[in-house]
Amino acid sequence: MSEWKTVCQLEDIPVLGSRRVQRPLGPQVAVFRTADDRVFALLDRCPHKGGPLSQGIVFGESVACPLHNWTIALDSGQAAAPDEGCTAKFSVRVEEGCVLLNQYELDTIGIGLLPVVAGPCTRVG
Repeated sequence: MSEWKTVCQLEDIPVLGSRRVQRPLGPQVAVFRTADDRVFALLDRCPHKGGPLSQGIVFGESVACPLHNWTIALDSGQAAAPDEGCTAKFSVRVEEGCVLLNQYELDTIGIGLLPVVAGPCTRVG
């Protein structure tokens, strides 16, 4: 079995956008593409409230969480100050237009985390 898994083609990821990689267990992985075609992968979960980073706005080497606008560094998963926190990052390779993720990391990183699920609204007072 290969140590690296092809997840998509580079052209499948919009410039300044993302694509989600579904895993059998745990939260999805978000794969991001910058304006200069660099590719990064993070757990699709903001460290603040679990927002879907794949739905955020990519700018430079960062993504803005769509829930509360936290800025997350694509190369490290670290929230920009004054915010604090980090989401898991994944190793990425781009070979001949194919985007590959490390299979061991896909099988292990963040697997114990439950996917974020929206719940019912409750009425207060």
